[in-house]
Amino acid sequence: MRAVSKVLGACLVTSVVLVSAGCGNAAENSESNTSDPNSPITFTFFGADASPNWNKMQDAVGKKITEETGVSIDAEFDISSGGGNDRISLMAASGDYPDLIFPKGNLTRLVDAGAMIDLTDLIEEHAPNLKKIYGEHFNRLKYSNDDPSIYWIPTNGAIDQVSFDATNGTAIQHRVVKELGYPEIKTLNDFENVLREYYEKHPTTDDGQPTIPLTLSADGWRRMITVTDPAVMSTGGPGDGEYFINPDTYEAVLHYKRPEEKEYFRWLNKMYNEGLLDKDSFIQKDDQYKSKIASGRVLSLIDPSWGFSDAENALKSAGKDDMTYGFYPVTLDDSFQRKDFQNIGFDGYGIGITVDCEDPVRAIKFLDWMSSEEGQVLRNWGVEGEQYNVEDGVRTIPADVQERKNKDNNTFTKETGVGLYYIFGAHYGDGVKDSTDNYYTTNYPEQIQQSYSDEEKEALKGYGITTWKDLFPSEEEFPVKEWGAAYNMPIPSDSGDYNVVYQKTQDIIQKRIAEAITSSPSAFEGIYDNMIAELDNAGAVAMEQQYTEWIKDRVRLWTGKEIN
Repeated sequence: MRAVSKVLGACLVTSVVLVSAGCGNAAENSESNTSDPNSPITFTFFGADASPNWNKMQDAVGKKITEETGVSIDAEFDISSGGGNDRISLMAASGDYPDLIFPKGNLTRLVDAGAMIDLTDLIEEHAPNLKKIYGEHFNRLKYSNDDPSIYWIPTNGAIDQVSFDATNGTAIQHRVVKELGYPEIKTLNDFENVLREYYEKHPTTDDGQPTIPLTLSADGWRRMITVTDPAVMSTGGPGDGEYFINPDTYEAVLHYKRPEEKEYFRWLNKMYNEGLLDKDSFIQKDDQYKSKIASGRVLSLIDPSWGFSDAENALKSAGKDDMTYGFYPVTLDDSFQRKDFQNIGFDGYGIGITVDCEDPVRAIKFLDWMSSEEGQVLRNWGVEGEQYNVEDGVRTIPADVQERKNKDNNTFTKETGVGLYYIFGAHYGDGVKDSTDNYYTTNYPEQIQQSYSDEEKEALKGYGITTWKDLFPSEEEFPVKEWGAAYNMPIPSDSGDYNVVYQKTQDIIQKRIAEAITSSPSAFEGIYDNMIAELDNAGAVAMEQQYTEWIKDRVRLWTGKEIN
């Protein structure tokens, strides 16, 4: 999530004899590609998320993609923890764009700059796989009621996703729950008691380092993930970014205004003052956070698995599986239910083609191939005979390959490319089977259980479950969210001063939440209440009202409902 040379704005095309050529004109390129649809071509790309294992398509999957399509990707990924904001701002100001872009939350900025191609006709004429996959969800690809263009194809959201395991919640090391006899961990009080009891017994690690009961990462946008989003989730709200949205009225308010969330932050204040919350939580960088986790001395986290997977993989590589984590559905108290598995329907950030791409037909055909059954199996499973085999019609992962995935996933991913190409095409979710009656993804119950270490299996057995999801309320207990995931919603162009006010509120929250949590217990109330007043004085009420109308517009667009 993170000034590169102008090569990003260029469309590099390599001739069939592998001699580098200039862009030429679109008509010439289109004609040459028509005569040989798999002739070598390079598309430039920018991704607003980091991809530390990107290997310039020299991994097994990348080489196979180029072999099958002729396409190579000259990629840049953001590494600034800013979601691509700075890089995309420079693009919009200069008018120089890569051929393909995954802009995350910056789609509106690019649309306003005239950078994005409407993909509607390209999909209709050249992308049968995309048409098939999106099917009934096509309304969800449209930009807005006023502008029904399709500027990106959502690729970080999966079609018909069924989650078989928990990947978010309160993460606790297996050694902790084992020593304490697998205690019930459902509420903040349960969680706190577990940490206190274990920490009192083990104030230092075996190598003499101080044990850290709980640490957070408040470095930039990561504050939302490990500090403030958990306040919503632990008090029965679904994850909708900075807002809580009433499911009956669609009214949106900054979720910090909910009184139950104030109590969550009060609990963090208590943990801080009692020495159970890492004193560095609000000053450390994310790499320092991960380094602590990789040392094994952090007993618990409040973070989704993707937020610390690199550090956890380091623990696995070092043979410290007892210091890896299971997920627990912790709530403020037992009156709340977590909604981790509430179905959002289909929603997600996506990849688009820019006006600087000289061969958009070839580009959409590439994205379509990546979305084909062959392309999805390759992206998820790898190359047949290398990362998986087919035995009696069933795809299986050899034991040695599975062990590499379990113990050294970073190196495995960099060498094989498995899991590196999700954003380059649409894909079905976990639980969906292909034409061979095999799962598209490797995340299904039997395979998930094979991926568990012995220590993790022991912890699961201690709780009488087979996956961590078994501890959580299931998706059947909640209705499908009509607006999807609100944080994916592009802010309309005619938003007035919304973005200015939003940034003001973010600056207030970034400063005051940390101040409230690290204050003395007696000062917490005043700091928190003053924060809410500051937000309203900065224009939060009008901002919330505007956001409410956009949520209603999205429900109208996606469902056809008439809403007052």
